[in-house]
Amino acid sequence: MKRFFRWLSHCWHEERFLGMIGAIESMVARFLSLAMMGVIWVATIDLIRLLIHDLAAEPQGFFSQNLFSIFGAFLNILIALEILENITGYLRKHVFQVELVIATSLVAVARKIIILDLGKTSGLGLIGLAAAVLALAISYWLIRRSNPTGEG
Repeated sequence: MKRFFRWLSHCWHEERFLGMIGAIESMVARFLSLAMMGVIWVATIDLIRLLIHDLAAEPQGFFSQNLFSIFGAFLNILIALEILENITGYLRKHVFQVELVIATSLVAVARKIIILDLGKTSGLGLIGLAAAVLALAISYWLIRRSNPTGEG
């Protein structure tokens, strides 16, 4: 027990403690990047399956009525790739790239709007989406304006 407390007091010093926290952050970020790569592969396989199924189905125009689900699947993969870029950017610089996070959020809201079923969406929901788009667009503009080099 004394060894444990000596080890704990040894690790409790600021530099060692911060080093341990940094190592844990790095391990978690690496795990998240591996998990995100798995999600991207599964989503890509699902998109390919959806495209093959839709192209093999009875023609109802160029694509069947699943066109919005195909767009949604494409945008899901794009969002996942941007999240992976957020994680790898954090691993490289140990800083969150706010501009990239806001751009990812804008794509996610755009995906929601593209696949939106207006028949099932309330007016309040539309107002909420509009407010989210406006807030994200203003945030993105402010960040780009304050940092014209794009290193956000």
